[in-house]
Amino acid sequence: MKIYTKTGDKGMTKLVDGSCVEKFNPRVEAYGCVDELNSQIGVLISQLHHQPHLAQHLETIQNHLFAVGSLLATADAAVFAKMPQITNTHIELLEQWIDLYTLPLPELRHFILPGGTPAAALLHVCRTACRRAERRTSELHAENEVYSPVLIYLNRLSDLFFTQARWVNLQSKIPETIWKKENV
Repeated sequence: MKIYTKTGDKGMTKLVDGSCVEKFNPRVEAYGCVDELNSQIGVLISQLHHQPHLAQHLETIQNHLFAVGSLLATADAAVFAKMPQITNTHIELLEQWIDLYTLPLPELRHFILPGGTPAAALLHVCRTACRRAERRTSELHAENEVYSPVLIYLNRLSDLFFTQARWVNLQSKIPETIWKKENV
């Protein structure tokens, strides 16, 4: 199988269900954002030499994101129904991890600036990439509520990235930088 199909040469791409759409289609934008997020997570994992359990959680998420991308790349309901689904079990796993990483954290009373260790900064990059994927997915959800679990998953995932960034900084004894409104 050749890696190039030449379909994209005219600004078109094929979806998982075989249909063809323009590359600027909201569906392509949504799964493209998920793909970009997955790549950002790969970069992040490469920085987690001393936190193998966090890397394992992130690899699990990468696998989930392949399912998310496949679902977003499927317009045909019959094909969609046969795809690996995002379920409440996936969402509950993210919630369990949020609770786990939140446990040792001090109460958050202020907005904090993204940053800290390289891994924490990359977690913030993943959080913002996830929020973009969530915004693009919400466009599809507005037309078809079948994407509800995907939308909820992405919402929880961005919360997890935020919590993990705080946790990584805490583990590294890096203080959080509080947003100073007076500096604006």
